[in-house]
Formats: sequence, C-alpha cells, structure tokens
Amino acid sequence: MDVTVGRELSWQGCVNIRDLGGLGQLRSGAVVRMEAPTRLSEAGWAAAWAYGVRTVVDLRHAEECGQDHAPRPAGVTTVQVPLDPVGTPFYEHWARIDNLASPLYFPAMLAEHPESAVAAVRAIAGAAPGCVVFHCAGGKDRTGLLALVLLRLAEAAAEEIIADYLLSYDRMKQRYAELGARDQLLAVSELLAGHNTTVEASLTSTIQSLTMPDFLLDNGPKPSDTPVTARPGPPAAGKPPSCCAGG
Repeated sequence: MDVTVGRELSWQGCVNIRDLGGLGQLRSGAVVRMEAPTRLSEAGWAAAWAYGVRTVVDLRHAEECGQDHAPRPAGVTTVQVPLDPVGTPFYEHWARIDNLASPLYFPAMLAEHPESAVAAVRAIAGAAPGCVVFHCAGGKDRTGLLALVLLRLAEAAAEEIIADYLLSYDRMKQRYAELGARDQLLAVSELLAGHNTTVEASLTSTIQSLTMPDFLLDNGPKPSDTPVTARPGPPAAGKPPSCCAGG
C-alpha cells in the first residue's frame, strides 16, 4: 500500500517528515510527524513555517535534546511531552527487552502508562491554530506510537497505519548507517521473531486492542476537548517573524 502520495515533505536537513493528512479523517496540513528537527537548516525551518507549522510537540526527555543547527522561528511554540516513563519499573523492564525501540512494547505501554500518550494527544488537540509537528529522536517508535494512536482515533485503516510506521525505517536508513548501526528493520524483525511475532503482527495487535474514543476518554481528555480530527489545515503562508534569525 502506497501511503506516501502527497504526504512526504522536504524540509532541508531532515529526512523523515510526512503529513498524516489523508489517512483516516485527518486533514492535510494539520499534523506532521518527523524525526528530531535538530538538523533543520534555516531553509528547513523556513519551509516548515511556510507549511503552517506553529507548534512542535517534543516527545523526548530534556536530557536527550541537543542544540538546533538553526534557530526556530520566533512564532513557533515548542511543547515537551516526554512519552517514555523513564525511571519506572516498566521502563527498566522494556529497556532489557527491546530498549523501547520496537512495536513490541506498544500494547504494554498503552495499557500501563496511557497517561503519556493521552498527554501528547491533548497537547496536539489543544495547540494554537496552525500545523502541529510531533517528534522523538528518530521519528520511529515514540513518534510511531503516537501516530498509531492519532490515526486510530482518525479511523485510519490498519493497513495505512502499518505502512506509515514502516516508512521510517527506510527514510532513516542512511542516518542509522552514519551512526554505524545495522539495518534497523532487519534488527527489529529478528528481535520480534524471537518473540514469535512480526512488525506487522505486533502493530496489528496494538491497533485492534485500542478502542477509540474510549481510550482517550477513560484516561484523561473530556468530551469537550478539541478533537484532533477537527484541527484545521495550515494558516495562510507567510514569512517567519522578523525577529527570527535566518527564519
């Protein structure tokens, strides 16, 4: 299934960027997933601004965050919503199994620590007008988990959710190679085979177990909260605020 048509974005400096619009009920220009925007150049941030980005939701912990290569536009708000429950028995347990770097831990994460995903959904739904970008480090697992929740809420087909998740392995392949890491799809597939499952089967299990909107309503947001699927598209394109260096 080709879920890339019209969704992949080219912002100089990053390689794993795509709009979730067009999957399920999500509108184009409302929500974008990507890897950490640390490598975005001035031109990259300008492209993000022109696309309508006004809020960035960072799923990493503060100690993971490095220096941006170029300043962010002054009109972009960054919100930190750490997804991994670092320091908990859950985290220590799964760090030994898959280092929280495969879809194997997704069902347990949503069952035992739903508050993290719910907080991230609320940050997106309640963001100021404009496109919202969310990311972790590589834009694969924490970002993939949140994308799964959002797309499930938006009534995307399981096949669309799985295909979107798998794209990150290909888009980040060169980045991982630069770090000396082996092919991540192969590594994760081997890990999951040791647990008698596959990437696709593991994701399917998570998707089928996630009942929407009950998951959100039972774990935080009230019915009056703005639904993610109702977020408008991007605002009219314009230049970044003049106070933004190089933006």
